Amino acid sequence: MTTTHRDGTRPNPPLLGSLAYLVMNLPIGIGSFVFVVTSTFLGLGTVVIWVGLAVLTVGMLAMRGMTGLERMRVHAMLGTYIASPYRPLPEKGRWLARVKDPATWKDMAYLVLLLPLGIAEFTIMVVLWAVSLYLTLLPLYWHWVPADWQLVMWNHSFVSPDSSWLSTLPFAGLGVLILALAIIATNALGTMHAMYARAMLGPSQRRIAKLEGLSTAGAIDWSTEWPQNTSTMTYGSVSR
Repeated sequence: MTTTHRDGTRPNPPLLGSLAYLVMNLPIGIGSFVFVVTSTFLGLGTVVIWVGLAVLTVGMLAMRGMTGLERMRVHAMLGTYIASPYRPLPEKGRWLARVKDPATWKDMAYLVLLLPLGIAEFTIMVVLWAVSLYLTLLPLYWHWVPADWQLVMWNHSFVSPDSSWLSTLPFAGLGVLILALAIIATNALGTMHAMYARAMLGPSQRRIAKLEGLSTAGAIDWSTEWPQNTSTMTYGSVSR
């Protein structure tokens, strides 16, 4: 069972969940970046005719929805729960309250930065896993490679269909080493992105401390702030 982390504890996401999450960040990052930039500039460009206000409002609500889905994705794939960071909305002036909420701007920054992060994470994952599996499995598929196939490194052909099967074993060993590196890198990147997402999309440490203070005083029901099912959650100390 995957442990869910919600506070200052260090996330420990599963390997396959991290791999799938990191690879998905590129297409999701492209869509997020295009939406944020397009809606923002379209809204600002048409604000003089009042249409821009509606565009900006819809864009802001959509960004909150997108980051809400991102919190769910981080929870499901990286095993890290991220609580809603938004301030309570007043009866009047809700739009202005959303604009003044720092969490709104952190949402926007996260969606924009997901593109460069997605490019880097996707590239690292594809290169490490493709190269490691290509070399590790070489002894298995060597007999079925095309007649003109060669394993060329540093402008030198090391393995070809005319080579002996034993000549593939050193490269399989190299593939195992790269595979180990791929596993380490995947776990590390998954952990770092989980911590980054929690910092950007979750409540600040000051807000967490404030909510815990209210909870101690009996002024807040934590069931509205954290998941109902806490059987799979671990609780670490919160830095004040």
